[in-house]
Amino acid sequence: MSIGVLIVDDQSLIRAGFSALLEAEADMTVLGTAGSGTEAVQLARATKPDIVLMDIRMPHGDGISATAQITAELPTRVIMLTTFELEEYILDSIRAGASGFLVKDTEPAQLIEAVRIVAAGDSLLSPSVTRTLLSQVATGIQKKLPADPRLAELTAREREVLVQIGTGKTNAEIAAALFITPLTAKTHVSRIIGKLGVRDRTSLVVLAYESGLITPGEALGNA
Repeated sequence: MSIGVLIVDDQSLIRAGFSALLEAEADMTVLGTAGSGTEAVQLARATKPDIVLMDIRMPHGDGISATAQITAELPTRVIMLTTFELEEYILDSIRAGASGFLVKDTEPAQLIEAVRIVAAGDSLLSPSVTRTLLSQVATGIQKKLPADPRLAELTAREREVLVQIGTGKTNAEIAAALFITPLTAKTHVSRIIGKLGVRDRTSLVVLAYESGLITPGEALGNA
């Protein structure tokens, strides 16, 4: 099946460039483009895209607010587009439901692969974004929080995997750390997401810290 993509950016040149790039792929279809957050929400409701490439800062409705509305109403996954990795927007974007981040000057092949990765259900966080996210969460926690009651649903192994996710590790890195196969790690991640009722592994990073499962700052150096 073709991956339906909506492109949102206030610069027409970027919209045109991304559209041409993705339309050239046999497994992708650009369902439309929008120049503002308000327009993006309306177009997403009409086209129901699999993926939205969403600019963060735009007139007439910012990307974070638009992302929150879209992810609340649709199973659509959103990749935020940034001129550079804006630290102050990372945590807000993830809370709004974003599944990843891309800088606008990313290589064409990386953009295409990113769309496929997120469309397949994975999250897209560069190591630097993960470090920033963990730092922001840790800074916002002033005291040890009580454990999230949802954690009681996890097995001992799943809790171990969640700790690894909380440090920003990939499935391959989790597999190596816990001496399991990458496929087993992926299965554990999927089960944890289902049990905890979160959108994706990006949300698990935040939950691991905010629930007190990981001490703030404990593993930032490993992200």
